[in-house]
Amino acid sequence: MDWIGLGIILAKIIFFLLVGFTTAGYIMNYAERRVSAFMQDRRGPNRVGPWGLLQPVADIIKLFFKEDVVTDRSSKVIYFLAPMIIAFTALSALAVIPLTDVLTFFGRAISVQIANLNVGILYIFAIASLGTYGVVLGGWAGNSKYSFLGGLRSSAQMISYEVSMGLSIIGVLMVFESLRLNDIVLGQSPLLWGFLPRWGVVVQPLAFIIFLTAAFAETNRLPFDLAEADAELVAGFHTEFSSMKFGLFFMAEYINMFISSAVIVALFFGGWQIPGISTAQIISFFISLGASELLSSLLTIFLQLGVTFAKIASFMFLFLWVRWTIPRFRYDQLMSLGWKGLLPLAILNILITGLVMVLNI
Repeated sequence: MDWIGLGIILAKIIFFLLVGFTTAGYIMNYAERRVSAFMQDRRGPNRVGPWGLLQPVADIIKLFFKEDVVTDRSSKVIYFLAPMIIAFTALSALAVIPLTDVLTFFGRAISVQIANLNVGILYIFAIASLGTYGVVLGGWAGNSKYSFLGGLRSSAQMISYEVSMGLSIIGVLMVFESLRLNDIVLGQSPLLWGFLPRWGVVVQPLAFIIFLTAAFAETNRLPFDLAEADAELVAGFHTEFSSMKFGLFFMAEYINMFISSAVIVALFFGGWQIPGISTAQIISFFISLGASELLSSLLTIFLQLGVTFAKIASFMFLFLWVRWTIPRFRYDQLMSLGWKGLLPLAILNILITGLVMVLNI
């Protein structure tokens, strides 16, 4: 790899880190409050900056300067490692998220994606599984009964729903015949019957419902936030954490929301694609308006980024919407839904998909 290629990769890494931190900050400290205020007929943040847009900056500065309280009874090494583990795994999963198609600039194939792994979707599941350790170790290291119960709940919940989530995408992989997220997105470009996008949600609707439900459980969001149930466990696994250690736990939750939304978009909603319009057609359109080939490729990237982020934003809004409308499950209901509801449906979806493919329906 030459210096230019290395510079391109570093630029992509910086871009995705900025996207991750900015998304976490503004969804966590601005959009969440705005949505909840709208649903409760309140104003929400409107003092710091125009329309309250600098509220996330103020909250982050506050977290940095808050006292970092470390309890005497905590296991110090693990106590410091736990928030780092969960933040590292959340940021690492961003590496394989495809935001645009591959375009050619000066003889180089470039896309807004750090690594186009041939096992991209498996990489995301592997990283998500490692994130469980951060939650469990955080719950154990604080040496508090509340934290410990939250960590136990979270480990059981995340492992249970990872099984259903993993099985739910088998049907998608069978249809699109690839583990690369890019290939899966490109496989959704044709139109069915000349008008209906061949998106994953169309060809695998049951898989989409299972995956979306499991995504709520994996991110510990309401109505599946039993690991942080304030009425029972104060704040659950991060009760004993303060200052930026708490901030890292909180940030990781919202980055995981972004990743879950991005994966849903890639698997089920065509990623960067506009139905019925290919990348080549978009470039040709800009060229017909008088733009050069280079400018047309740049405009295509910006357009595809806008399409991808619009789709991701719609699902992140869904995460916020559900939090403020649906009450929390009981823990037995949560586990029953995972093992007795979603798991059999995921297996049934695989059997139906295989039968359809064998019979060539």
